[in-house]
Amino acid sequence: MTRRVVITGCSSITPVGHGRDDILAHLTRGVSGVRKLKHDDLYSKYIDAGVFGTVDYSVDYDFSRRDRKTMGPVSYYACQVAKEVLEMADPGEDFITSGRMGVAFGSTHGSPLVQRKLYQALFDDTYTGYSSIKAVDYLKFMVHTTAVNITKMFGITGRVISSSTACTTSSQSIGFGYEMIKYGMQDAMLCGGADEYDLSTVAVFDNLMACSTDFNETPHLTPRPFDRDRDGLVVGEGAGAVLLESYDSARKRGADILAEVIGFSCNNNGGDLVLPNRNGITQTIKLGLKDAAVSPDAVDFISAHATATKHGDAIEAQATGSVYGKSPMVSGLKSYTGHTMGSCGVIESIMTLYMMQEGFIVPTLNLDNVDEKCAMIQHVREIIEADIRIAGIQNFAFGGVNTCLFLKKP
Repeated sequence: MTRRVVITGCSSITPVGHGRDDILAHLTRGVSGVRKLKHDDLYSKYIDAGVFGTVDYSVDYDFSRRDRKTMGPVSYYACQVAKEVLEMADPGEDFITSGRMGVAFGSTHGSPLVQRKLYQALFDDTYTGYSSIKAVDYLKFMVHTTAVNITKMFGITGRVISSSTACTTSSQSIGFGYEMIKYGMQDAMLCGGADEYDLSTVAVFDNLMACSTDFNETPHLTPRPFDRDRDGLVVGEGAGAVLLESYDSARKRGADILAEVIGFSCNNNGGDLVLPNRNGITQTIKLGLKDAAVSPDAVDFISAHATATKHGDAIEAQATGSVYGKSPMVSGLKSYTGHTMGSCGVIESIMTLYMMQEGFIVPTLNLDNVDEKCAMIQHVREIIEADIRIAGIQNFAFGGVNTCLFLKKP
């Protein structure tokens, strides 16, 4: 026997705001969070990309010294949204520490800022830098640093899953948390992902000629998902978290149910580690629909992965169109934030949840002229009123990893 899984809390830190009201204000006004890159002596002079989806506002962290000492910037983001989710859902300290709640949380590569400082110290020819390495530095940059810092801060003793699959990190986290609860292994899971500002990621994509470079002086005009003039992705930063609970547990304690997770799928293309694959994406969508037990025409909205790369957007549009036709409305939410890497799946899920609650769909920013290779789906070009009953959130990553989540209005 399987259990229903619901969302009872959510929070995110994004390039378009921190918290529900701020994010909704940016989305409804069509305000981009993409800005010029901050100067970086190590990378700036080597890369052509000049834009980034930046969290450039102050976040009020109220963490104890004991908690702070094992946290790099990525864990600050992660623990802040986790704290806000638990405050919102209010499951009670006894439940949080009971072992019936677990954590599924990840990042692309821990804290690259701390990694860089460590490597600079190790390769200091005078060896004087070695003394600057602290015993806790590894705990700040290890790949599961977000998940375990959350468990430490809140005394969570249940299962720990720390996905690190680049762009599908947090969508996998939600999906794995959903399965933990659905099949009775946990009663609740705190799920999400985070990534911090770092130009090493920009350098990688820039070297692959996958970054936007034509709009360095006009950052708000890029990325341009599905647009004829799109020229690549914009790397971003941020974090998001959701609390998943069994439906019975949430109802029993009188929790406010924000949405229901009704389906999840994850597979691999089994081939090229960089290029997207139409068959792999198509199969992921179909598997997700099967798990959700809904037909394609029951889906009202799709949050597309839509990174604004020439090849990726076309492949996703063709795969999506082959399953849905022009039935659901489609938006690319990275047009507002840039590609927030390991956190994009959860951030886009939360934005979708907000639109479900408010009864509207925001357009894909900068979609002035739809590329004919992407024209087989129903693009949202201006903000519209809509009753989103069921939504799909699609994310795809390097390594050929594909995910699809389905949310239902409560």
